[in-house]
Amino acid sequence: MQREELEQMIETYGRDLFSFCCFVTHNRQDAEELYQDTFLKLYESMEKLSIEKNAKSFLMSVAMNLYRNYKRKHSIRNRIAGMEYPAEEIMAHLPSGGRSTEEQVELRETYGILRNAVERLPDKYRMPVLLYYMEELPQKEIAHILNLSEGAVKTRLRRAKTILKKDLEDGRYEK
Repeated sequence: MQREELEQMIETYGRDLFSFCCFVTHNRQDAEELYQDTFLKLYESMEKLSIEKNAKSFLMSVAMNLYRNYKRKHSIRNRIAGMEYPAEEIMAHLPSGGRSTEEQVELRETYGILRNAVERLPDKYRMPVLLYYMEELPQKEIAHILNLSEGAVKTRLRRAKTILKKDLEDGRYEK
Protein backbone atom coordinates (compact mmCIF):
# COMPACT_ATOMS: atom_id res chain seq x y z
CA MET A 1 0.00 0.00 0.00
CA GLN A 2 1.36 3.37 -1.02
CA ARG A 3 0.86 6.75 0.64
CA GLU A 4 -1.39 7.82 -2.23
CA GLU A 5 -3.61 4.78 -1.63
CA LEU A 6 -3.88 5.70 2.04
CA GLU A 7 -4.86 9.27 1.16
CA GLN A 8 -7.44 7.91 -1.27
CA MET A 9 -8.87 5.66 1.44
CA ILE A 10 -9.15 8.61 3.82
CA GLU A 11 -10.90 10.63 1.13
CA THR A 12 -13.23 7.80 0.09
CA TYR A 13 -14.06 6.13 3.41
CA GLY A 14 -13.13 8.71 6.04
CA ARG A 15 -16.62 10.11 6.51
CA ASP A 16 -18.24 6.67 6.81
CA LEU A 17 -15.56 5.52 9.23
CA PHE A 18 -15.94 8.62 11.41
CA SER A 19 -19.70 8.23 11.49
CA PHE A 20 -19.27 4.59 12.50
CA CYS A 21 -16.79 5.59 15.23
CA CYS A 22 -19.28 8.15 16.60
CA PHE A 23 -22.03 5.54 16.83
CA VAL A 24 -19.77 2.98 18.44
CA THR A 25 -18.16 5.20 21.07
CA HIS A 26 -21.07 7.57 21.85
CA ASN A 27 -18.50 10.29 22.39
CA ARG A 28 -17.08 12.68 19.82
CA GLN A 29 -13.64 12.84 21.43
CA ASP A 30 -13.36 9.05 21.62
CA ALA A 31 -14.69 8.78 18.06
CA GLU A 32 -12.00 11.14 16.80
CA GLU A 33 -9.37 9.14 18.65
CA LEU A 34 -10.66 5.82 17.27
CA TYR A 35 -10.82 7.31 13.76
CA GLN A 36 -7.23 8.56 13.98
CA ASP A 37 -5.99 5.33 15.54
CA THR A 38 -7.59 3.33 12.73
CA PHE A 39 -5.77 5.27 10.02
CA LEU A 40 -2.59 5.37 12.10
CA LYS A 41 -2.68 1.58 12.39
CA LEU A 42 -3.19 1.38 8.65
CA TYR A 43 -0.30 3.80 8.03
CA GLU A 44 2.05 1.89 10.36
CA SER A 45 1.49 -1.34 8.50
CA MET A 46 0.93 -0.02 4.98
CA GLU A 47 4.16 -1.53 3.64
CA LYS A 48 3.01 -5.00 4.76
CA LEU A 49 -0.57 -4.64 3.57
CA SER A 50 -2.10 -5.23 0.23
CA ILE A 51 -5.80 -4.45 0.36
CA GLU A 52 -7.23 -5.84 -2.83
CA LYS A 53 -10.76 -6.64 -1.72
CA ASN A 54 -13.19 -4.39 0.12
CA ALA A 55 -11.18 -1.58 1.72
CA LYS A 56 -14.20 -0.25 3.63
CA SER A 57 -14.74 -3.63 5.25
CA PHE A 58 -11.06 -3.77 6.17
CA LEU A 59 -11.19 -0.31 7.78
CA MET A 60 -14.31 -1.21 9.77
CA SER A 61 -12.58 -4.37 10.93
CA VAL A 62 -9.53 -2.43 12.14
CA ALA A 63 -11.77 0.12 13.89
CA MET A 64 -13.83 -2.66 15.49
CA ASN A 65 -10.73 -4.39 16.84
CA LEU A 66 -9.34 -1.13 18.20
CA TYR A 67 -12.72 -0.38 19.81
CA ARG A 68 -12.81 -3.82 21.45
CA ASN A 69 -9.33 -3.21 22.87
CA TYR A 70 -10.42 0.22 24.13
CA LYS A 71 -13.57 -1.21 25.67
CA ARG A 72 -11.64 -3.99 27.39
CA LYS A 73 -9.18 -1.48 28.90
CA HIS A 74 -12.05 0.83 29.88
CA SER A 75 -13.88 -2.03 31.58
CA ILE A 76 -10.81 -2.91 33.65
CA ARG A 77 -10.33 0.75 34.64
CA ASN A 78 -13.97 1.01 35.71
CA ARG A 79 -13.67 -2.07 37.90
CA ILE A 80 -10.51 -0.71 39.50
CA ALA A 81 -11.54 2.94 39.85
CA GLY A 82 -15.31 2.50 39.97
CA MET A 83 -15.78 5.54 37.75
CA GLU A 84 -18.23 5.88 34.90
CA TYR A 85 -16.97 7.52 31.72
CA PRO A 86 -19.26 10.37 30.64
CA ALA A 87 -21.10 9.80 27.39
CA GLU A 88 -21.59 12.72 25.01
CA GLU A 89 -24.64 12.91 22.74
CA ILE A 90 -23.57 13.12 19.10
CA MET A 91 -26.18 14.02 16.54
CA ALA A 92 -25.19 13.32 12.96
CA HIS A 93 -26.05 15.94 10.39
CA LEU A 94 -28.79 14.83 8.07
CA PRO A 95 -28.92 16.23 4.54
CA SER A 96 -31.91 18.47 3.84
CA GLY A 97 -32.59 16.98 0.40
CA GLY A 98 -35.06 19.74 -0.54
CA ARG A 99 -37.32 19.02 2.45
CA SER A 100 -39.31 21.70 4.22
CA THR A 101 -38.21 22.84 7.66
CA GLU A 102 -41.06 20.91 9.29
CA GLU A 103 -40.07 17.73 7.44
CA GLN A 104 -36.45 18.20 8.46
CA VAL A 105 -37.40 18.65 12.13
CA GLU A 106 -39.64 15.58 12.03
CA LEU A 107 -36.92 13.54 10.30
CA ARG A 108 -34.33 14.60 12.89
CA GLU A 109 -36.70 13.72 15.72
CA THR A 110 -37.45 10.31 14.23
CA TYR A 111 -33.77 9.74 13.57
CA GLY A 112 -32.92 10.71 17.16
CA ILE A 113 -35.52 8.31 18.58
CA LEU A 114 -34.26 5.45 16.43
CA ARG A 115 -30.63 6.28 17.14
CA ASN A 116 -31.25 6.24 20.90
CA ALA A 117 -33.02 2.90 20.62
CA VAL A 118 -30.09 1.44 18.67
CA GLU A 119 -27.64 2.81 21.25
CA ARG A 120 -29.50 0.96 24.00
CA LEU A 121 -28.99 -2.38 22.24
CA PRO A 122 -26.32 -4.66 23.73
CA ASP A 123 -23.06 -4.53 21.77
CA LYS A 124 -23.57 -8.00 20.32
CA TYR A 125 -26.70 -6.70 18.54
CA ARG A 126 -25.71 -3.05 18.06
CA MET A 127 -22.52 -3.77 16.11
CA PRO A 128 -24.16 -5.88 13.37
CA VAL A 129 -27.00 -3.31 13.08
CA LEU A 130 -24.54 -0.44 12.64
CA LEU A 131 -22.41 -2.32 10.14
CA TYR A 132 -25.40 -3.57 8.14
CA TYR A 133 -27.72 -0.55 8.09
CA MET A 134 -25.35 2.37 8.61
CA GLU A 135 -22.28 1.16 6.75
CA GLU A 136 -24.28 -0.98 4.30
CA LEU A 137 -21.88 -3.89 4.51
CA PRO A 138 -23.06 -7.32 3.38
CA GLN A 139 -23.66 -9.93 6.07
CA LYS A 140 -20.70 -11.98 4.88
CA GLU A 141 -18.30 -9.09 5.52
CA ILE A 142 -19.91 -8.34 8.88
CA ALA A 143 -19.37 -11.98 9.82
CA HIS A 144 -15.70 -11.62 8.91
CA ILE A 145 -15.30 -8.34 10.84
CA LEU A 146 -16.99 -9.68 13.98
CA ASN A 147 -15.48 -13.17 13.73
CA LEU A 148 -18.93 -14.79 13.55
CA SER A 149 -20.66 -17.12 11.17
CA GLU A 150 -22.97 -15.59 8.60
CA GLY A 151 -25.88 -17.35 10.31
CA ALA A 152 -24.98 -15.71 13.63
CA VAL A 153 -25.00 -12.29 11.97
CA LYS A 154 -28.45 -12.97 10.48
CA THR A 155 -29.74 -14.12 13.86
CA ARG A 156 -28.34 -11.07 15.64
CA LEU A 157 -29.84 -8.72 13.07
CA ARG A 158 -33.23 -10.42 13.39
CA ARG A 159 -33.12 -10.32 17.20
CA ALA A 160 -32.00 -6.68 17.15
CA LYS A 161 -34.97 -5.78 14.93
CA THR A 162 -37.30 -7.62 17.32
CA ILE A 163 -35.85 -5.76 20.32
CA LEU A 164 -36.04 -2.41 18.52
CA LYS A 165 -39.60 -3.02 17.41
CA LYS A 166 -40.71 -3.90 20.93
CA ASP A 167 -38.76 -1.00 22.42
CA LEU A 168 -40.28 1.53 20.02
CA GLU A 169 -43.81 0.10 20.28
CA ASP A 170 -43.66 0.17 24.08
CA GLY A 171 -42.75 3.85 23.97
CA ARG A 172 -39.27 3.50 25.47
CA TYR A 173 -37.83 6.09 23.14
CA GLU A 174 -36.90 9.03 25.36
CA LYS A 175 -34.52 11.42 23.71
